[in-house]
Amino acid sequence: MLRAFLDYHRATLAMKCDGLSDEQLREQSSPPSTLSLLGLVRHMAEVERTWFRRVIGGEDIPLVWSSTGDFQEAYDASSATRTEAFAAWRREIEHSRRIEREAESLDVTGHNARWGEDVSLRLVMLHLIHEYARHNGHADFLREAIDGTVGA
Repeated sequence: MLRAFLDYHRATLAMKCDGLSDEQLREQSSPPSTLSLLGLVRHMAEVERTWFRRVIGGEDIPLVWSSTGDFQEAYDASSATRTEAFAAWRREIEHSRRIEREAESLDVTGHNARWGEDVSLRLVMLHLIHEYARHNGHADFLREAIDGTVGA
């Protein structure tokens, strides 16, 4: 059930971006916010990478778009392209799926250094569902402002 809900929200974000040009994907919501659909895709690549590979997988790897560990840098999609952002996002999703599939159970834990505590794979999957759901709400407004498209 967790896998299905997580995949649903991943697919929803991709759907919100379907049929748009790179320029449209970079359109920002409303000043002073720099939020864009492409920025959301980049951000979710960082989220997938952090929670699955760094926390559960214990990999010592940097973020994709920030050498300083600043998650906000992913939102700056001013020079990003669909090809680059979606390739990174899909790569991270595949890593996440592999880690989840290979785990002995949802009780497997990893250490979240930012929180200073161990977390289970179950909590990570629930957190990702929450994160996608929240950002898909942002994506609804962004897409509607670009071309009037609404709905999931």
